[in-house]
Amino acid sequence: MKFSGQIVWITGASSGIGEALAYAFAREGAHLVLSSRRADELERVRRACARPADHIVVTLDLSRADDLPMAVSEVLARRGHVDILVNNGGVSQRALAKDASLTVERSLMEVNYFGPVALTKSLLPFMLKRETGHIVVVSSVLGYLGTPGRSTYAAAKHALHGWFDSLRAEIWRYDVKVTLACPGYVATAVSANALGPHGDSHGKTDSTHRSAISPEKCADAIIRGVARGKEEIYVGGREVFGIYLKRYVPWLLSRIVRNMKFSVRSPS
Repeated sequence: MKFSGQIVWITGASSGIGEALAYAFAREGAHLVLSSRRADELERVRRACARPADHIVVTLDLSRADDLPMAVSEVLARRGHVDILVNNGGVSQRALAKDASLTVERSLMEVNYFGPVALTKSLLPFMLKRETGHIVVVSSVLGYLGTPGRSTYAAAKHALHGWFDSLRAEIWRYDVKVTLACPGYVATAVSANALGPHGDSHGKTDSTHRSAISPEKCADAIIRGVARGKEEIYVGGREVFGIYLKRYVPWLLSRIVRNMKFSVRSPS
């Protein structure tokens, strides 16, 4: 098994890609630390994993960065170390830039950017001391490009790429790896849970996500990339080609994006 006996900490593990990653890592022999805000859902996931007794639940809220060092202390006290940290937790957006309140903009950045950075900074000294570890960031195709109604979400994902690319360049001598996983559309509740202009939930699953790849397929691709030590992993449908269009023919991507059908919440 690819990750036999390794301690893998997954945030956002109570649903979607995080839940699928939990099952996939458990099948490959990992001992899991499952985190999100919802203890009851984390327990459900833990019980559904292979060898549930090998896994633990540690609740945390990525929007409360000051509390994350305590979560790290708890995990280290209970497990001793962490081999792989999977920064997966986050929340999407469905609001035009002109309509989104600054309060919601800050909230999205707290969860999607500052939370993963704060958690990584709290755990990183222990990985550097051991001179081994792997930090995985579940970003998005929107870490490379922007689309209507996702301005702050895209900004947070772009910021993750900048920060973690820089971190990789700083810590490679310690044999601590950094992987950025960039899914496109995945059939999860991410669109239904996305925040509107004033923090209200979008409340419906967009057609792009109803016809998307499964969380299981996404998780399998991420696991394979992590096992191979890849720096970046792209997974999804045709939308993944947007990464290459942005890189080589950005003018063409701009034309395509202008004509996209997109779903947003209108300001009340």
